[in-house]
Amino acid sequence: MEKRKEIALVTGASSGIGRETAMRLAENGFEVIAAARRKERLTELSDKTQGIIPKQVDLSDPDDLERFCREISDLKEPVSVLVNNAGYSVRGALEDVPMDAVRRIFEVNLFAMIRVTQACLPGMRRLRKGKIVNLSSIAGKFTFPLSGVYASTKHAMEAITDALRVELRPFGIRVVAIRPGAIATEFNDVGNEMTGDLMARTDPEYVPLYQALGENMGKMFGSIQIPGPDIIADIILEAVSSAHPKAVYSAGPLGEMFLRKRTDLDDDEFSRWMADKTGLMDLK
Repeated sequence: MEKRKEIALVTGASSGIGRETAMRLAENGFEVIAAARRKERLTELSDKTQGIIPKQVDLSDPDDLERFCREISDLKEPVSVLVNNAGYSVRGALEDVPMDAVRRIFEVNLFAMIRVTQACLPGMRRLRKGKIVNLSSIAGKFTFPLSGVYASTKHAMEAITDALRVELRPFGIRVVAIRPGAIATEFNDVGNEMTGDLMARTDPEYVPLYQALGENMGKMFGSIQIPGPDIIADIILEAVSSAHPKAVYSAGPLGEMFLRKRTDLDDDEFSRWMADKTGLMDLK
């Protein structure tokens, strides 16, 4: 009798890292539930790659999220691999970020991740095995200026991931965090779209700050080659395929430098180093 394929669920599967991951898993024998908001992207993906089941869901809508989670809970064969990839960024000084934008990013980046994980866990416990891969960020361990709201969702994801890693070990479930650095996807374009024209609505006192940070970040990232999403999809496949995956994986330019500095320096030293690196140390 033919062995049943394991079920993998990938959120944010319509583009970038999620799309590449869904294809990798399908090509390696998984039946992949590819979940995202953009139905036409999912249909194109499932037509292109055998073994992918498209599922449309708007993770920012609590009612639609609950509908989706009921479907996951009712699956005849439970999900054994969950890749919580869905997420986006908004930028700006905290004073400039509207509260509805704060609430929405937490709905997608954190609350939906928690709820989808809750929906998958009973099945994984019955199987006494499973892999949960949470797409964090290098910003899950520190934050760039003007990215505090986004980074706060990833800091919270890191906390949930750390707790789950220990809670679920007795059930044979392994929990992994992935911390990408800069990756060439639609992430930056979506962040710009969700943020809007900050310079047009900020207080004039913030304008020099935005300009200095933009100039210095441009210098940092303008001189490096930014890899595509396949580098992270390969790491996810490695983690999923391993009997003993590492707790954390990271990849992408500048990530190692920033993460090492955050580890090596105390809080005051890191704050000064970051202010200098981003051009804000002497800004008045």
